[in-house]
Amino acid sequence: MNHLMPCEAEPDTVDGVLPGVLPSGLRTELIAFRRDLHMHPELGNREFRTTAAVRARLEKAGLRPRTLTTGTGLICDIGRDAAYGSAGRRPVLALRADLDALPIPDTKSVPYRSTVPKMAHACGHDVHTTVVLGAGLVLAGLAEQGLLPTPVRLIFQPAEEVLPGGALDAIECGVLDGVGRILALHCDPKVEVGRVGLRVGPITSACDRLEVSLAGAGGHTARPHLTTDLVTAAAKIATEVPALLSRRVDTRSGLAVTWGRIEAGHACNVIPQHAELSGTVRCLDRHIWREAPDLVHAAVDEIATLHRAKSEINYIRGVPPVVNDPESTALLRRAMTARLGRYAVEDTEQSLGGEDFSWYLEHVPGAMARLGVRPVGDNTPRDLHCGDFDVDEDAIAVGVELFTAAALLDGNRM
Repeated sequence: MNHLMPCEAEPDTVDGVLPGVLPSGLRTELIAFRRDLHMHPELGNREFRTTAAVRARLEKAGLRPRTLTTGTGLICDIGRDAAYGSAGRRPVLALRADLDALPIPDTKSVPYRSTVPKMAHACGHDVHTTVVLGAGLVLAGLAEQGLLPTPVRLIFQPAEEVLPGGALDAIECGVLDGVGRILALHCDPKVEVGRVGLRVGPITSACDRLEVSLAGAGGHTARPHLTTDLVTAAAKIATEVPALLSRRVDTRSGLAVTWGRIEAGHACNVIPQHAELSGTVRCLDRHIWREAPDLVHAAVDEIATLHRAKSEINYIRGVPPVVNDPESTALLRRAMTARLGRYAVEDTEQSLGGEDFSWYLEHVPGAMARLGVRPVGDNTPRDLHCGDFDVDEDAIAVGVELFTAAALLDGNRM
């Protein structure tokens, strides 16, 4: 099945077909580029090899990328001088990718399996990077032909997986200067290749990190009445804090505390003096997210006090929800429809995952699409952040053509 045949064109076309279709030779090169990144994953703020690889390919195309002052990550402007002209400056359309991998082992048996122990591209950032690189190369070719109506900026951002997100550092470096709209995509193993999922409004949730330390008088398990029973206190906090919060906010806000670690004690007959819990706080609603630290602090303190435990809370702010702008979402829908037809677009739900693309949308309008990476006919359950995560590499061409079409349609209607 060919997922990349262009559909009947919209009005903004050249010779009946929207330009920017990915050449077969570049498509093969991009798959090899993605596999190379997959074999050499790097963690957040350490993406030196990845940054160098992207930079080298852009420079080979005659472009002038600039490494961010953070040391990793880069930006590259395309068609800027030609697009400004006498009519004055046009706002830049930004395409954003993230570079970093995850600290988990790659468990796949494939030739391009990670060569770095306990490190893998298990969230698809290698695909995101390759898609934006490919779109940049195609758009640069269109700019040389005078077919790029508006300037485009490629943003290759480090440290998306490091709270509160490398997007904040990138913004501090000025990557949004002159940007009028920003677009991104994220691999979705639940969506079939050749399709994208779109949603107006919030498409991800807010995500924070929570660490709780408990202290109290320990002792013998034969005399718990003379101690602060921290094991029970930790268990109660683990179960009752989420329940308490569900009754203190509107349930539609989706405020949820989920624990990933509980540690207490070393012997079966000793009540410990210290206990720890850590987990995440997720929220679908931006306004409740802003109140979440105070709400969580109050709930933890209330349960801890009930069990005579002293609590110390470290609430680490993460990211707000990604909230897709209606116009930017409509642009992505029109772009995908122009490439593969209206049936290539599906509505998607808001997820509880977090994404630091949200920080860009605090400054400029934009939208994120969910890029289908599930092979056609494959119903094997797969998820992000798992060691066996992989993609159907036809998705790379889909992503490239989505972005090139968006750049052409956005510019022609400004």
